[in-house]
Amino acid sequence: MPPFVYVGLAALLTIGGSYFAFKDKLTGKSASESTANALNTTVPTTPQSEPITTEQPTVQEIQPTTALPIAIDTSLPDPAVLSMEGSTTMVTLIQRLRNAYAQINPNIPTTYGQPDGFPKGSTKGIEALMNNSVVMAATSRPLKPQEAQAGIQVVAIARDAVAVVVGVNNPFKGGLTQEQLRQIYQGKIINWSQVGGVDAPIKVINRAATSGTRDFFKSVVLLEQPFAADSTNFITFPNDETTGIIRKLGNDGIGYATVSQVENQQLVRIVPINGISPTDKTAVQNSKYLVSRNVYLALRKQNSPAIKQFIDLALSPQGQQIAQQSDFISLK
Repeated sequence: MPPFVYVGLAALLTIGGSYFAFKDKLTGKSASESTANALNTTVPTTPQSEPITTEQPTVQEIQPTTALPIAIDTSLPDPAVLSMEGSTTMVTLIQRLRNAYAQINPNIPTTYGQPDGFPKGSTKGIEALMNNSVVMAATSRPLKPQEAQAGIQVVAIARDAVAVVVGVNNPFKGGLTQEQLRQIYQGKIINWSQVGGVDAPIKVINRAATSGTRDFFKSVVLLEQPFAADSTNFITFPNDETTGIIRKLGNDGIGYATVSQVENQQLVRIVPINGISPTDKTAVQNSKYLVSRNVYLALRKQNSPAIKQFIDLALSPQGQQIAQQSDFISLK
């Protein structure tokens, strides 16, 4: 190309650059944006810190990423009693949080269960919250769509795992796959010999219909398919409790409960699922163990400062330490 063409191009670029620089002073654009406009290209921008979502959740769940107070409506006056109902899985955790709460707010007593000390399960707790019998509920399962539509929301306060257990003297000493466990509770596998054990019927013990742990187990293990119908060897326990289930296991039974209620029991053996035990806290925290979950406090849309204070306590470093002391796993 002849030299005078290079000179002409250089002049044009100099003039063009000066024009865009002058224009940018008027419009407030940066030099990099100006160059991009001149060359008709796009300058990469720093991504915004907004979460990327692919699907709107069917229920509202407040998932704290830190143990700092979260946005909760506190427009209502404080109640005379901070009344709660709900999960039997969370009895120890809630009691210890109540004790800690009494130290920071001794003017408002707390109750858990109706009567106090006898909670009736996650479903009953949420029902009591919906009909205004209590001001807060503890639940070991997420909300169902109809509960969210009724104006209930949940706050995750700890992480937990559900353990599958057999009697300590059960001849079956192996583990189960997710599919084997599903088929046992669907009534498709009915003999221990079908999973590598001795030739003996499997006695399945299911939790009560009001149990949040049962709802969670059905969702994760059975993928919302129905349990087998009750029969001689498939028993639905009448009350939402673990002690009675353990006593019924014998040498041929199988059941499930939150790991904190069974890991120190001498009468049961915890069965690994897909080769992983729920006592592996790292596997639970990372959701590598199949039957792991969050546990929650449930509340209405409008609340009082006292309710927020209790939730803030549960999410604080002190509250997360209490969760660990209660054999749950902290959120972080």
